[in-house]
Amino acid sequence: MAELVAVIASTHHPFYYRASTATGADRPDFADEWVRKVEAFRETLTRARPDVLVMVGSDHFHQLWLDNMPQFLVGKAPFYDANFYNEEREFGLPRMLLKGQEDLSAYVLREGLDAGFDLAFSNELRIDHSITCPIITLRPQNDLPIVPIYTNIFAPPLPQPKRFVQLGRTVRQLIESWPSDQRVAVIGTGHLSLELGGPRQFGPHGPDPEFDRKAVDWIANGDIEKCLGEVTLESLHLPGNATHGFMDFMLMMGVAGEGQRVDYVDTYDLFHTMEAYFTWYPGGPR
Repeated sequence: MAELVAVIASTHHPFYYRASTATGADRPDFADEWVRKVEAFRETLTRARPDVLVMVGSDHFHQLWLDNMPQFLVGKAPFYDANFYNEEREFGLPRMLLKGQEDLSAYVLREGLDAGFDLAFSNELRIDHSITCPIITLRPQNDLPIVPIYTNIFAPPLPQPKRFVQLGRTVRQLIESWPSDQRVAVIGTGHLSLELGGPRQFGPHGPDPEFDRKAVDWIANGDIEKCLGEVTLESLHLPGNATHGFMDFMLMMGVAGEGQRVDYVDTYDLFHTMEAYFTWYPGGPR
């Protein structure tokens, strides 16, 4: 059976690529420390020696729109184009081609349906920065096949937070039952408190530092029960109008398991958002 070798959760700041590659007067003063933190975080994936990456993210209304919005979608294509034009224009993100792991995609889809999740699928999925940004930060050589899983965190009605945790638990079960000798890492990206287009978007830190503190504590300690006790679809409006992306972090907590403390945690308070990086090793620290 396949081995789950790492569970990784991180933010997916689209300006990292531009900031990290800028030079001279164009290089922001926070870039060097940001790069240092990301490179240390990257090593946590490198040490796990994965063969395939299951990538959890959320399409930012790029391919999925209000005429067709699945709650949970599995990509099952041989290759995925990325990024979208507005991401190239606004964030300087490069065009990318990612290889798919079709066998695992098909297994997750079939067995996920049988496990009680009515998963959608796409054979023509284009990938956006929720998945390409962690590739750029964690595996910049882009040499591993992926299984993309998209979640709906944008267009109500949204799944309840507990459903994200349940999907995370199911994803782990499916990986560990996949009849393969592959080493699999699951990488999911969300965010902490976040405001988009509102009055708190460009403050000196994330819009709700107290929520960020509690959220990092929940994740670092694997405290799913306490997290579910405080987080609701309604409460997530309070820390910032786009904080529902935190549910993708909750999905990753489900993959890691109740009470599983992270093996690596780091944060970076970066003007309008708190960047956060977490790694679990299911088989123990490496």
